Parts: sequence; C-alpha cells; structure tokens
Amino acid sequence: MLNETDFHLPYNSALISRAKELRKNMTSAEKKLWHQYLRTFKFKVYRQRPIDYFIIDFYCPSLKLVIEVDGDSHYTDEGKDYDQERTQRLEGYGIKVIRFTNQQILEDFKSVCEEIERMIPPSPP
Repeated sequence: MLNETDFHLPYNSALISRAKELRKNMTSAEKKLWHQYLRTFKFKVYRQRPIDYFIIDFYCPSLKLVIEVDGDSHYTDEGKDYDQERTQRLEGYGIKVIRFTNQQILEDFKSVCEEIERMIPPSPP
C-alpha cells in the first residue's frame, strides 16, 4: 500500500527500513557521487528515497530529478525491463530520471557532474 501526503510523493512505508540500510551501505560509486558532489549540491538531495514501490538512489525534489547509479544487475534483460518500467512510473509523477553507470562515476566524474548541472533549468525553482 502506498502512503500519500501533501508534502511527498506516494511511497511504500515498508521500504523505509531497507532505504536506511542502503544509506549505510552505499556502493563506492554512490559514495563518491554523494560525498564529492550531491551532499553540497545547490538544491537538497535525498539518498535512498522511497518513491512509489521503489527506492531511488538520489532524489532532488526541487528539480523533480532522480539520479540513478547503475551496477551490473541493470544490464541483464530483466534489469533493463525493470528499469524501463520504473522510469515510466516515475515520469508519470513528472520526475526526470537520469542514469549513470558505476564506471562513469568512478572514471569520468567531471562529465557526470556536468550532466547533472545541465538538469538545472535557466530559472531554477
């Protein structure tokens, strides 16, 4: 069952404990993106945020932006189908989803940050 409030997108409260666990055990790519960039981003960013029936890697409500960090499981046929369905559901809430691979973050960090910066509209909220 999804909880709905005036302040948040609907979410499954059963995911809260798992999200907390994921926050404590981020991948090396997630840690790098968080500690070296998103933690001090111009807009508030949440880590491991439950939205709908998913746990989102990073969510910036001001920009309605989801940033996903994809490891190997995302490249199987099943993983691709799941990600496509997930993206469509999130886009249904008016959210833009961008994805980066672990490798992009660990090896081409500057380009990743530049791409996120391009998501900020000329007249930010």
